[in-house]
Amino acid sequence: MIGGEAEARAFVSARCDAAALERIERFIAALREENTRQNLVARATLDTVWQRHIADSAQLLDHVSRGTKPWLDLGSGAGLPGLIVAAMRPDWPIVLVESRRKRIEWLERMVDALSLAHCRVEGARLESIDTFTAAVISARAFAPLERIIRLSARFSTGNTIWLLPKGQSAAQELQDLPKRQRALFHVEQSQTDPGSGIIVGRLAGKAGS
Repeated sequence: MIGGEAEARAFVSARCDAAALERIERFIAALREENTRQNLVARATLDTVWQRHIADSAQLLDHVSRGTKPWLDLGSGAGLPGLIVAAMRPDWPIVLVESRRKRIEWLERMVDALSLAHCRVEGARLESIDTFTAAVISARAFAPLERIIRLSARFSTGNTIWLLPKGQSAAQELQDLPKRQRALFHVEQSQTDPGSGIIVGRLAGKAGS
């Protein structure tokens, strides 16, 4: 379990190169500034930004192999986890889905500022986005698990990895799924918070069938 900002930064550093770490530092500086204009993250969490947001996002990479792409991030908001993944893996195609105008503009500015050529922002509701096959689907504070699956299943195949940080509600949300779907997922312990879990799994067969 990560304990403190120094350990969180070291955790992230061990999973990326110096250029990626510099991109993340720039992201953090921009996040602090932008958060004075719009509430991207809770103000108090900026004191522990490496643990609460950066390492919390970076830990998802431990669940996928190096070549797993493209990555679909739902309700990207401040860019967590999708923009952090893109900063750490700039050669991976990553799609950030966000429907709120100010946050769309923020994400687009950050994609440009960090020179993330393979990362794109889809500024629309998920229901309006053309279907494509994602190798990874992630979502942090986007919607209840059942609704995430219902809205996103068309982007998934039996090989798609679902990575859904759910905080303290992870076990309960998994339990609330129909038994057939529940068996396809499990809860992994978050490395940044002893009370939080990540729902991990794959849907059997072709996504919406």
